[in-house]
Amino acid sequence: MADDLQFSWELSGSGWATYRIADGASEHKGVVSYCTDALADLLNAVTGIYGDSTDQRVSFDLEPAELRWRLRRREADVTIAIYRFLDMTTSWDAPDDTGTLFWSSKQPRSVLGHVMMETVETVLQLHGETGYREKWVLHPFPVAALQELRRLHRRGDDCRHEQCWDSPEY
Repeated sequence: MADDLQFSWELSGSGWATYRIADGASEHKGVVSYCTDALADLLNAVTGIYGDSTDQRVSFDLEPAELRWRLRRREADVTIAIYRFLDMTTSWDAPDDTGTLFWSSKQPRSVLGHVMMETVETVLQLHGETGYREKWVLHPFPVAALQELRRLHRRGDDCRHEQCWDSPEY
């Protein structure tokens, strides 16, 4: 298991974002549309694995394809699997394994939570809430989701990274 997870999220145009996720073994890059509130949905899924839920799914609209992230927590680890489906309008209820597996990794929950939180904070610092809304168009910056992830990450993972404690208030 690699614990050198990297994640980036870049607003790449009006209503489009490019993300990159990588571990020590492989990487995946994708472009998503604002037809779903992708960043908020991803944050909420990561937040969900801090509770009773051990399985979370997030769908990104690629117009017309779908990228589906599945997060499965087992004890302190989370398996991340990203599947691609040809058409979001017909795949919404399809089992994950009917899609094409594009990328997967097993990571400690503490690493996943921290990396996601850090990436989203970088997006906020770069664009601010107003700039994010101008670029993402249909959805505001996910302030509440970021705050909740920070709270759960601090409490559940006992994170000692300085930026977890010294980050700005929203």
